[in-house]
Amino acid sequence: MINFNGEVRSSSENFLNHTNRGLRYGDALFETMRVVNSKIFFWEEHYLRLMASMRILRMDIPMNFTMEYLEQEILKTVGANEMDTRPVRVRMGVHRKDGGLYLPADRGVEYIIEVHELQSPFYTLSEAPYTVELFKDHWVNAGLLSTLKTNNRLVNVLAAIYAEENGYENGLLLNEKKNVVEAINGNIFLVKGQTIKTPPLEDGCINGILRKQLLKILSKLDSYTLEEQSVSPFELQKADELFITNTITGIRPVTNYRKKQFKADVSRDLLGKLNLHVRLGGPS
Repeated sequence: MINFNGEVRSSSENFLNHTNRGLRYGDALFETMRVVNSKIFFWEEHYLRLMASMRILRMDIPMNFTMEYLEQEILKTVGANEMDTRPVRVRMGVHRKDGGLYLPADRGVEYIIEVHELQSPFYTLSEAPYTVELFKDHWVNAGLLSTLKTNNRLVNVLAAIYAEENGYENGLLLNEKKNVVEAINGNIFLVKGQTIKTPPLEDGCINGILRKQLLKILSKLDSYTLEEQSVSPFELQKADELFITNTITGIRPVTNYRKKQFKADVSRDLLGKLNLHVRLGGPS
């Protein structure tokens, strides 16, 4: 079951048409959220990011798009799928209403909410091999639009195809300055000694919710030094650890990059702190 503009429908039902602006122009945004026992992880952060992104894309925000209303709609969709007590992945897409060419005929929006079951209620650390490689065919532009979760993900799609064809679990994206920006599906962090480094938003990385939570956690720890600075590809093989973050998987340690094998000690430590942060209802 999916939720289309407040109406719960069968996922097999046809409710979009060929004039959909998300399909035609990528004129759409999305949020991917983790929900456990009807609690949306970091809901306030997701909501504020969605509202800010809609404003940047000059979408008209409906008066009923309050934090409480959208939370209710998300949980209604979870309930309609009988997953109230299960861990689930929720994707909420917002697209501009049909009509117009490049210039929209209507700046109003519609939304779609869909849910899929997850395996674990909390974040776990995978021990499986996880190899990454640079994706050099196309760049991420260092700019504001690249930080938004829009439907324009062609670089990510092509990087995912490249990774699959060459036997890698993930790819690392570069910007036009040839700095490492992010992974295909999340933000990238490097560990060298007690210093943890991640690219700044100005380099074009996604303004990730899990990234933001980790920055909050790290800012309160004396045991680590945090740096938001550009990352050169040459730094990757010199790092002690690499890990990738997103709201669904939490922290994913990289095991191999070219000839370098990485540890996961800091990843494991931070994952424990992240799960504690979630259980204690840390800042949204």
